[in-house]
Amino acid sequence: MAGPPAPPVTQQVGRERGCGRRPEQEQLREAARCPVLDADGRSVPFQALYAEQKAIVLFVRNFLCYTCKEYVEDLAKVPKAFLQESNVRLIVIGQSSYHHIKPFCSLTGYTHEMYVDPQREIYKILGMKRGEGNKASVRSPHVKSNTLLGSIRSIWRAMTGPAFDFQGDPAQQGGALILGPGNDVHFLHLDKNRLDHVPINTILQLAGVKTVNFSNKPQIIDI
Repeated sequence: MAGPPAPPVTQQVGRERGCGRRPEQEQLREAARCPVLDADGRSVPFQALYAEQKAIVLFVRNFLCYTCKEYVEDLAKVPKAFLQESNVRLIVIGQSSYHHIKPFCSLTGYTHEMYVDPQREIYKILGMKRGEGNKASVRSPHVKSNTLLGSIRSIWRAMTGPAFDFQGDPAQQGGALILGPGNDVHFLHLDKNRLDHVPINTILQLAGVKTVNFSNKPQIIDI
């Protein structure tokens, strides 16, 4: 079930969990020119993803990462109708070869937009971290597996794939932005570590999109 839509955010929002600084315009212009690849290997300028429409852009660590898989599985539950009502795009960007997009979408049930930045150019320009920061203070509500079990599953998927491939730099962290239309940056969060995802309903609210009930419990609606 959906919650009430929140008004769109028109300025950067700070959060204790590690909100990044607003990118300088020169950084954003540099990132805007970088190409991303779609599932068929077609190159698209990063700026094209948000030039005409507000976009939630989520950079993930790598497609084998169990925390990213479980996060994207919950992103898959966001109804397209909610995004269309608010005129917002939902985009995931990874850092693998584009050949991994379709299998990852099939694995997670994700049907929204997905691209890759194989050289991690945008990750680097926007200052996304490498390495694990402090994990004590953060916990993603979308990650269900513990570290041991999740890591075993990630390694097993790597070993049983067509090629032994970690599908990106295992040390790279991701981040979340709300961009557009044009060069407006409404929100930026740089993940400190693999568990430091922005809760999906938080970023939906910040973009003015209805929220989603991710629990397995039915909601009781007063009538």
